[in-house]
Amino acid sequence: MDIKALRNETPGCKHVNHLNNAGAALMPQPVIDAVQNYFLEEANYGGYETAAKHEREVEQFYEASARLLGCKPTNIAFTTNATDSYDKALSALEFKEGDVVLLSKNDYPSNFISLLSIQKRIGIKLVEINNTDTGEIDLEDLEAKIKQYHPRLLSITHIPTSSGLVQPVNEIGNIVKNYDLLYLLDACQSIGQMEVDALSTQADFISGTFRKFLRGPRGSGILYASDKALTQGLSPLYLDMRGADWINEQHYKTRDDARRFELWEFSYANILGSKVAIEYALKLGMQNIWERNQHLTALLKTELAAAGMTLQDRGKVQSSIVTFTMPVKTTGEKVKKYLNDKGINVNFTSKSVAIIDFEEKGIDWAVRVSPHYYNTEEEIFSLVEALKEFI
Repeated sequence: MDIKALRNETPGCKHVNHLNNAGAALMPQPVIDAVQNYFLEEANYGGYETAAKHEREVEQFYEASARLLGCKPTNIAFTTNATDSYDKALSALEFKEGDVVLLSKNDYPSNFISLLSIQKRIGIKLVEINNTDTGEIDLEDLEAKIKQYHPRLLSITHIPTSSGLVQPVNEIGNIVKNYDLLYLLDACQSIGQMEVDALSTQADFISGTFRKFLRGPRGSGILYASDKALTQGLSPLYLDMRGADWINEQHYKTRDDARRFELWEFSYANILGSKVAIEYALKLGMQNIWERNQHLTALLKTELAAAGMTLQDRGKVQSSIVTFTMPVKTTGEKVKKYLNDKGINVNFTSKSVAIIDFEEKGIDWAVRVSPHYYNTEEEIFSLVEALKEFI
């Protein structure tokens, strides 16, 4: 990669050392232009009229998304964020009292909350899969619990928001395909930093977002619905006239494709910005992005350890999210503010979003640093020096 050129194409690099890409990455100029130009045209010529003019570009979003996930355009829906995607997929299942949902101990907190809400309303049962010593879910325990509980759904978060752990999603899919259940994969933190091939995962639904490692606009998400899910007629609890046609006073007919999960009104500026973000990532190549990020995170971990930080990430494979605790008593808010004041963007993860994981680790919070390919080695060194000063 030509890192200098990529940074020149990223206006934010001139203002901040941005190491919070797991929160929201800096957008490259082509993405910014796509969103701003559309807003300007919409303001000058009207919303419906501008949408009609850019109809072909909107269709290209679904084509680009299909290339990104290795599927068909008919498997793609545009949403507002990953949780929106997850909840729409979840709402497509007609749960009844006593239904079992299997999930990992590292699932995203919003996913836990959504499932607990269904448990409160309907009386489903949530069963957690055990972890291995290295942090990933235990595949043997997964299969044993599928046989024991005959679950309706399996929920897996590919990369937790609270650590760099990467779950073996393809191996999970190879087990799940042999049983009668649905597989919902949260790929919020993985899409854009590593290859996510929908068919290889064998997931029935995949939720994702654009603001993180895809470097797209906020308020934009993606939902993959498999042919199996579509053929079974799964659709969101609340449809509108984009997802279905009103046939007569008492009946409607859903769309044949995944756009049944969309609503009539959404941000056309964001869908065009998201299209450009996908094309930008695909041009760089997912493998190139992964290798660059692995280089940056390896350097970061080495420097953090040498500076006295305690690394908290587990997993045989680890992503471009690095979490650590400090050798001095302080708070996440103080560390974040100190670094922000020096022009360095990081985040911290509190126990409230990783209750099970952090209880096992015996910690209440951790600093979260998430470099991306456009970051530099010098920015890594700058962060570590600032942490040494803080200590």
